[in-house]
Amino acid sequence: MKQTNYHLFDFMDFDPSMEKDEALWKAYAPTKIEEKDGDIIVTIPYQRQLHQEDMAPDTTETQQTYDLIIRAYEPNIIRLFTTMTDDIMVESDDMLQISPEVKRLSLHYKNGDVIADNGIKLASIDLSSPVLDYWSDLLPAPQPAPCITFYPDGDETKPISLSDDHFSPPRYDALPLGFVSCANKKERATVSFRCLPDEHFAGTGERFRKMDLSGQTIQLKNQDGQGVNNRRCYKNIPFYLSSRMYGVFFHTSDYCKLSLADHSTRSVQFLNDHATLDVFLIGGKKPEEILRSYRLLTGFPQMPPLWSFGIWMSRMTYFSAEEVLDICERLRQEHYPCDVIHLDTGWFRTDWLCEWKFNPERFPDPKAFIQQLRKDGFRVSLWQLPYVAQGAEQLAEAKANKYISQPVPVSDGSPTSEGTSSSNFSALDYAGTIDFTYDRATDWYKNTLLKPLLDMGVTCIKTDFGENIHMNHTYHGQTPERLNNIYALLYQRAAFEITQEMTGEGIVWARSAWAGCQRYPLHWGGDSASSWDGLAGSLKGGLHFGLSGFAFWSHDVPGFHSIPDFMNSPIDEKVYVRWTQFGVFSSHIRYHGTCKREPWHYPNIAPIIKRWWNLRYRLIPYIIEQSEQCCKSGYPMLRALLMHHPHDRQVWNIDDEYYFGSEFLVCPVINGENQRDIYLPEGLWVNFFTGQRLHGGRWYYNVKVPLDQMPVFVRPGALIKLYPEEVACTDQMDMSKIVTIEITKEYKGI
Repeated sequence: MKQTNYHLFDFMDFDPSMEKDEALWKAYAPTKIEEKDGDIIVTIPYQRQLHQEDMAPDTTETQQTYDLIIRAYEPNIIRLFTTMTDDIMVESDDMLQISPEVKRLSLHYKNGDVIADNGIKLASIDLSSPVLDYWSDLLPAPQPAPCITFYPDGDETKPISLSDDHFSPPRYDALPLGFVSCANKKERATVSFRCLPDEHFAGTGERFRKMDLSGQTIQLKNQDGQGVNNRRCYKNIPFYLSSRMYGVFFHTSDYCKLSLADHSTRSVQFLNDHATLDVFLIGGKKPEEILRSYRLLTGFPQMPPLWSFGIWMSRMTYFSAEEVLDICERLRQEHYPCDVIHLDTGWFRTDWLCEWKFNPERFPDPKAFIQQLRKDGFRVSLWQLPYVAQGAEQLAEAKANKYISQPVPVSDGSPTSEGTSSSNFSALDYAGTIDFTYDRATDWYKNTLLKPLLDMGVTCIKTDFGENIHMNHTYHGQTPERLNNIYALLYQRAAFEITQEMTGEGIVWARSAWAGCQRYPLHWGGDSASSWDGLAGSLKGGLHFGLSGFAFWSHDVPGFHSIPDFMNSPIDEKVYVRWTQFGVFSSHIRYHGTCKREPWHYPNIAPIIKRWWNLRYRLIPYIIEQSEQCCKSGYPMLRALLMHHPHDRQVWNIDDEYYFGSEFLVCPVINGENQRDIYLPEGLWVNFFTGQRLHGGRWYYNVKVPLDQMPVFVRPGALIKLYPEEVACTDQMDMSKIVTIEITKEYKGI
């Protein structure tokens, strides 16, 4: 939509031509406040506005009244719920899995204040009239508004107030609460909170944006990202973190929109395409506390298996057992440590035609093939997707039993076109999306499609795609519009559960995500370009993803596709090295892409790569220790600097450095000049590789970094667990041999 001069209309997706039969309804001051079953019920009238550009109440229309429920939980959570439909507030669903650690607090209302039964003031409701010094009637008086302020952690120095944001009474930029009706049907709802001029924001999913998201409007709608340098997003999470130390989780799977001080610098605005608002305000003194409370609401990550932290080798794609065995043999002969071999799109009869069965000509005995690899220390990961293609062996069964989405019949009784989601790389027409809202379809996917593969010894399923579903089809349990975002959760949960059941180890390798998917690790960053831009965009996405509740995240080393020829341009060797260094200091590391990824194809840099791979295996004890901590805290493995330094204003603008666990400060080089600027937070820092000591609280400019090195820093006194020997894979690790190094005054580097 083209931008108008009426920013509220733009944000609310209002028809600027005024030709649609739609109406805007604005929340007015409460008419009633009562206590009920430990909640505070605030009765709020909504006044329809005239169908015109300048807002004015339509007094010919009767007000509509809806309740706002205020509910509180320990620790530091306030929930706001209101609906203009027939929705009900639930304590559990696919997204919301509230931990037993979270306890309801009974609320009481007294003299304008909402007080918890522990005596802490959590909100105030101002029913007084605005103070006026009358001078002119040139403009109408402002319309009434609900003036409610929340303190989720009881800290009244950081209020979260509903925003009634306007330039003049007819010109509103944000509504505290409101909704849109069209032909008398309630279609979408909004809530807005005041923000400060210097407030910063982060999170919202795998956002390929700069660290501070202030000044951006974000569409929370999953779609194929088609790279890591644009607005599209594989993994949208309806959660943001504020520099004022609060977070907000919008409990919905609907398409929605979030303006972070963009449409108005005075307001954070949220628009839900469904006329229900279910909002969790989360307080805390530091980001980790806030993110831990978010996980208390939506679930904690499960710990991935040990072998998953080793090297994964792949490309798009290997086409035969012979090719795979040759590569694995060479990895061992040339002493490149590796734990996982991944087979992408080419293990079927036809490349990209996913039938969940090995090509019998190119993989004549897949079970023996997998067992042979396992004896050599390799696990096997397999690509697939959640769509059944035209021509697939399972299509007739899937259609007959309605395991896949069904085309919507047109008025003459004939079905609509069945394919809307063909691959970027083929002309295959996907006939339908597996319907995970249907228990029988989920069981079919788990037990008929995946279980035979896991029985053979496969250890991981790559749950690729899932961002898009057939939108012109029907599903058993939900409309496509409300299913699209949460589809990733249902899909990945099914694959994770059957993998855990069959192998005893829960894991997937997933591209899409929504709130709750952090329970089913792990996720990777999609189809990045093999370029400096792709590397930088990937890191930005990973940092925001970690600020959205996810502990584990990876990326394709050294980028997924080539530039400028998507499939065929050679890889820049410097990009290969620098991306490897970034991968070594990521929770998981997989090589994958559209052309050769094995290091021996790049003999000039292969020795450098081997040294970094061996370092990765030395770091695995540290990675395991830190990962276990991430699974029970609010921390991700890959941490934006603001996680540890939230009050350092510099770090809210730094997206090319990060903490790897709690001890390592990593500064990857993201250019071909072998240099970078480095910011070190306050305190003393030690270069992990050289032992050089540097003082923080300052920038170091144009630091020279040879290609085989990367700046990584630790604090004096840090204890780092390492494995002391070279190994071919994690099977060879004897954890009784782990050593711990201490960063003392005598430390000279490793």
